[in-house]
Amino acid sequence: MLKLLRPLNLLLAGLTYLLGASIPPYLGESVQPAPFALGLAFALLNQAGMSLLSEVFRPHNEPLVAGETPKQKETLRNNMLHLSIGMLGTAATIAFIFHLNFTLTLPSFIFLLSSFILALTYSIPPFRLVNRGFGELILALHIAYVVPSIGFFFQSGETPRLLTLLLLPLTMLASAYFLVLDFTAYPEDEKYDRGSMLRRLGWERAIPLHHSLLAFAYLLFLSAPLVGYSLALVAPAFLTLPFALFQIVQLRAVANGNPPNWKLLTATALAVFCLTTYFLALTFWLR
Repeated sequence: MLKLLRPLNLLLAGLTYLLGASIPPYLGESVQPAPFALGLAFALLNQAGMSLLSEVFRPHNEPLVAGETPKQKETLRNNMLHLSIGMLGTAATIAFIFHLNFTLTLPSFIFLLSSFILALTYSIPPFRLVNRGFGELILALHIAYVVPSIGFFFQSGETPRLLTLLLLPLTMLASAYFLVLDFTAYPEDEKYDRGSMLRRLGWERAIPLHHSLLAFAYLLFLSAPLVGYSLALVAPAFLTLPFALFQIVQLRAVANGNPPNWKLLTATALAVFCLTTYFLALTFWLR
């Protein structure tokens, strides 16, 4: 069941949460340990609940684990359903505890509610956006925008332009990463008729979209002076630009018919998103 929890997505959510929580100290506000811990627990529980719920409602023709029997599959499905409901219920309890003990501002409430809505629409019928070509966008939006916003608003009541400046390009980098995962899973998605973004768009449109997401992400970082922030503040994000260019080169090579190295491409896409988030978070914590 650990694999079905998608631990890498949990690690990514934890990393982006740290970025969101690093901005208030940079703006001169002190770190509040209790809200920090409550927000992190909420984000991770919701992300884990989203992952398990999507597996609970996976079509019956798809195996959950290799070599399972029908009885094992049904038992695992029931266990995941109970566990995911418990996780989402615990996350709701954490939100209520925060409301009772701290100030739950309107932005905090909006992002908490958004997290629940994204988790449910991603996973369960009749929405089940994970199988309608929107799953990658929902994951990127939740991990790269909603989760760090919760980390920020659990520490601060302000709404600075800096938050949007950082999170919009990060969401684009995350979208490019999840789109790369579609390329590696394409044969299996075809086999089980899964509605991934790649299958909905087709290779001809998905590859230019991937390149555009990376390009616009770094252009948005370059726009920092236009919204009143020094370019030096987001300069660490450009340390990953060579990796992003290498990512584009690899996918172009695949499009031109060269043999793919999916492990290298996936690792590069993951490094671009993770290292960009890490470098920015480290910059704000150190400042």
